[in-house]
Amino acid sequence: MFLALIQGFHRKKTDHTLHKLVWKAKRGDEEVMNDLLSTYTPFMKKTASFICNRHIDEHDDEFSIAMNAFHEAILKFETTHYASLTTFAHLIMKRRLIDFIRKETANNSPVIYVDESKNSDPYAHEQHPILNRISIQQHTEDHRSRERKDEIKRYNEVLNKYGLSFDELSRTSPKHADARRTAIQIAQIVAETSTFYESVIQKKRLPIKELEGLVGVSRKTIERQRKYILAIVLLLKGDFTYIQEYIKGDVI
Repeated sequence: MFLALIQGFHRKKTDHTLHKLVWKAKRGDEEVMNDLLSTYTPFMKKTASFICNRHIDEHDDEFSIAMNAFHEAILKFETTHYASLTTFAHLIMKRRLIDFIRKETANNSPVIYVDESKNSDPYAHEQHPILNRISIQQHTEDHRSRERKDEIKRYNEVLNKYGLSFDELSRTSPKHADARRTAIQIAQIVAETSTFYESVIQKKRLPIKELEGLVGVSRKTIERQRKYILAIVLLLKGDFTYIQEYIKGDVI
């Protein structure tokens, strides 16, 4: 019964049902929480196996980490910020599994000591008594303005290589905030997954078939938002500090 309720949660009606169940679990309903964890166990195994690049089952430490991460995702999930539970959970599970793998291999990694006594600002030692606070702020803002313009130019050049443009993106970007957040988080998954990103670089398109099975979003939705998702992937992977600020609140 429970499984039947939330299968196909990408549809509007079941989306509402899933959100109600998540709300109950967040409020301390242990039965609902356990049911959610049980129902999404195949998803956890699949995601953990994909991230670890090997088969993962209930006996592996990685599965326990994935389940704890999914539990964390349920507690942190907010319908006003994340439209898809599985997209959000995928990113949380990946974070936790990568942390685990890094800790496991930490003893084999060289220790790097950073000399914090050196100031990265080459002009930090100089004194400019003539410059007042206003002139410094103006100089900083002028510098930022030039960097923003340079970023926009470089980003536009990158988009053109993939058959995209700013005008086209303004027409095809998701109109609703939740759809936009989900698209950005799917782009984040692509950007942070080497095999997906390599596919984007080589084929100049999204690995839609592979994504469909991992993010819990229908192929039709991904197809409809593919240009926007692709543009965000390129944004996340590029050196575009200022432009990335516009999507910072939607990135996990």
